[in-house]
Formats: sequence, C-alpha cells, structure tokens
Amino acid sequence: MVYNVLSPVGEPTVKVVGGAPRLENLNGKTICEVWNGGFRGQVAFPVIRELLQRRYRDVSIVPYTEFPIQDVIGSTERLQELVEIVVRLAKEKGCDAMITAMGF
Repeated sequence: MVYNVLSPVGEPTVKVVGGAPRLENLNGKTICEVWNGGFRGQVAFPVIRELLQRRYRDVSIVPYTEFPIQDVIGSTERLQELVEIVVRLAKEKGCDAMITAMGF
C-alpha cells in the first residue's frame, strides 16, 4: 500500500543552494548536534549518536545539550542571532559536521 502525504504548510519556500562538500567519512571527526526543540529530538538524537559511535569508533559527538535549544520562531533578527550563536559554538567545539533541525 502506498500513501501520498501532503504538507499542511504547502510547498517549501526556501531553495537550498550549494553547501559544504561531504566528508569522506566520519573517522576522527567531531559531530555536533543542534536541536530546534521540535518533535522528539530528545529520542532521536541518542539513537543517531549510538549508531554513529558503533560505525565510527573514533567519532566524537557534541550532544545537543551543549548548544542552546534553537527556537526559530520570531523575527529575522532573532533568527540571525541564533545562527551566529550556533556558528560560534560550533567553531569553539571543533565541529567537522553537524546534525541539525531534528523534529521537522
């Protein structure tokens, strides 16, 4: 059986352009988790973390609890402020990659 699902918010309004190149693998890398406070990230992140640590024995993971919970509701200025905080913390914590926006 196949179900077609439509988003109640309509089509995406943001087009992703470019982005950082993918890492060859995660061996020896530091992965940071950034959660936006959405649906069940507190359940999903530990599972993802465990799976990554099983596959890549020397991966380092900075849990979402070390980043402020990101509430993206609000003004454009507030969103820009939150982005700047996450970028600063990611640099301080030596992030090579990030898992973000769990819950959407």
